[in-house]
Amino acid sequence: MFERLDLPRLKDFRFPRSIISYAVWAYHRFALSTADVEDLLAERGIGVSRETIRKWVNRFGRHFARCIRRDRPKPNNKWHLDEAVIVIGGVKYWLWRAIDGDGDVLDILVQPHRNAKAARRFFGALIVQYGEPRVVVSDKLRSYTKPVRALAPDADHRAHKGLNNRIENSHRPTRKREKIMGRFKSPRQAQRFLSAHDQINTIFRPRRYKLSAPSYRHARAGAFGLWQDYTGEMNA
Repeated sequence: MFERLDLPRLKDFRFPRSIISYAVWAYHRFALSTADVEDLLAERGIGVSRETIRKWVNRFGRHFARCIRRDRPKPNNKWHLDEAVIVIGGVKYWLWRAIDGDGDVLDILVQPHRNAKAARRFFGALIVQYGEPRVVVSDKLRSYTKPVRALAPDADHRAHKGLNNRIENSHRPTRKREKIMGRFKSPRQAQRFLSAHDQINTIFRPRRYKLSAPSYRHARAGAFGLWQDYTGEMNA
């Protein structure tokens, strides 16, 4: 991850962009804290504080997520939608998440409510990004019924708890990160972090159990290649 030291240094940044991108990658790719990333860099002789790493993650995580969304192939047209509770400052919020039939996260949205208005806002944003799906799978939350019928009238809407196990599993990494971070500090922080985290993990977590060893190594090399290209696109 450090081989692109020939890239020009970002204006007003002391460290080269290859080190910044490595810190962002390590933080999102593994269940690490900023202190863990600080130690990884220190072992390589790079002295940087965890607060600086936190600023890099907040600033450039969004950059990498935007690049991944821009270049990702057209998603599977079968969507799974679900909501999970997250507690922020003692207040209950809802994390709305959508994945496609291959298990790749389409988008997330943190909202204070779990009603038809919130469902329409989330589903409408997905339609704008990806067009109409062929199939929509949700739990039995009735708030989805009218938005799906209005925004994707030709979609086959399947509301059944048992059909949505795939997206239930996609919440697990969020729970793990939430525990490491000591809960999210604000809805804005949760939205910012999870939007980047889910997209970055999309390219670095291929379905290994479906791939042969050579295919997995090829996919991993391709992900690293994309990361290096996106590092070259970083702006101060």
